[in-house]
Amino acid sequence: MALSTTIKSIQDIMRKDTGVDGDAQRIGQLVWLLFLKIWDDREQELELIEDDYVSPLTDITWQEGGETRKADDLRWKTWAADPEGITGDGLLDFADKQLFPALKGMEVGPQVEGNNKAAKAARRLRQRRLLVRGVFEDSYQYMKSGTLLRQVINKLQADVDFNDATKRHLFGDLYEQILKDLQGAGNAGEYYTPRAVTQFAVDMINPKLGETVLDPACGTGGFLACTIEHIRRNEVETPQQEAQLQNSLRGVEKKPLPHLLCVTNMIVHGIDVPTGIAHDNTLSSPLRDISQRDRVDVVLTNPPFGGMEEDGIENNFPTEFRTRETADLFLVFIIEMLKQGGRAAVVLPDGTLFGEGVKTRIKEKLLTECNLHTIVRLPKGVFAPYTSIKTNVLFFEKGKPTKEVWYYEHPYPEGYKSYSKTKPMRIEEFEPEKAWWGNRVENERAWNVTIDQFRERGFNLDISNPNAPEAGHDDPDELLNKFHKEREAATALREQLRQVLESALSGEQA
Repeated sequence: MALSTTIKSIQDIMRKDTGVDGDAQRIGQLVWLLFLKIWDDREQELELIEDDYVSPLTDITWQEGGETRKADDLRWKTWAADPEGITGDGLLDFADKQLFPALKGMEVGPQVEGNNKAAKAARRLRQRRLLVRGVFEDSYQYMKSGTLLRQVINKLQADVDFNDATKRHLFGDLYEQILKDLQGAGNAGEYYTPRAVTQFAVDMINPKLGETVLDPACGTGGFLACTIEHIRRNEVETPQQEAQLQNSLRGVEKKPLPHLLCVTNMIVHGIDVPTGIAHDNTLSSPLRDISQRDRVDVVLTNPPFGGMEEDGIENNFPTEFRTRETADLFLVFIIEMLKQGGRAAVVLPDGTLFGEGVKTRIKEKLLTECNLHTIVRLPKGVFAPYTSIKTNVLFFEKGKPTKEVWYYEHPYPEGYKSYSKTKPMRIEEFEPEKAWWGNRVENERAWNVTIDQFRERGFNLDISNPNAPEAGHDDPDELLNKFHKEREAATALREQLRQVLESALSGEQA
């Protein structure tokens, strides 16, 4: 069964519960349960990998009413996995009075120094407890029926198993389903990035082991998940290299729900303790505070577009780049965050390409400080049904000014007029771009524009494909003949309408 189908059936169960009010609460309820289930799946792996593994969900202490309370074992497998296990009021009391107080308030233990085996194990346990506590800080137990809660738990237990590596990419289905449910609920600018787009961007940027990779608007972590798979497939052969990979990933997400989903996604993809995923607003700190130590080798992202930042955020940026439009601020931030020689792939709407004012100054900065070598123009419908806005993937490298930009217009597959749930974009569609990438020549899909042409256009980057077959012009005599025929048809239609109206009026007068 597809994960999205499981999610829908779980939400149908939740709709019967009087404590869950609306899709937002249903999703919030679902996600913390999903986290605990997936964490349990991951612990099965960790118990095999680490000889000294200790679950962060055992021997928990927390403070309540001035007293220290203790829970021996809150792992999913001890209270949730058995379909005939605790239910009804007993399950509800356990969730409300023990599980949530313990996970929200758990004591993580002191910092431990040293490099011996015991010290390293203690540090890992503390990191894991910090991670779990952080996940539950913004989570809530809404359900009022323990019987319905048991039904939800049993559905997750039966249908969700991410120990099967072949199913891990299905995590994107979950986020897509969530976005559909939350559509129109004030989540402007949040769009699920199709896996084909994230994978193509990662393949072309080709992040390497040892490079720091950042997604400053990471959502559920689609770009980071593709990066993990890419580097593991091509370079990771030893436990030391795996540790290096896990320490090189950074993500930032300001909204609690996508952040929790991203942390869960990283666990699904084998990131032991995804402490590199911050719950924060990337744009909330002054740009001038970025130091060389903060900068990264690679940025892969699809920043929110169509949304506006809260008042005051723009003051973190230089005067000439101040705007409240989120995508514009992210582009300035990304340029600043890249190291010299750093690479980026960024999904941006058409409005960024042709916009004026602040947008023009931002594009001039981009072309002056970076080599914007490629823009892949995506067709309408890539982000349907969330938005019909046309989008582009901008590829650039910091440190050298742009001399020319190559464009590639991505076509629909043959027979397609748009994308849909049953006909999604596929990574195979990008094979022509990949074949063209290393040997660039103009063709009916590709063309290039020089920096001088951009300057003449006021840094308007919205340039239509001059080589497209449909862009060709007919013979002038044929065009004139078509014009005359269409004008004659319009004149005949007007005369016909006049006669109908005269007939109707004469009938009324009679």
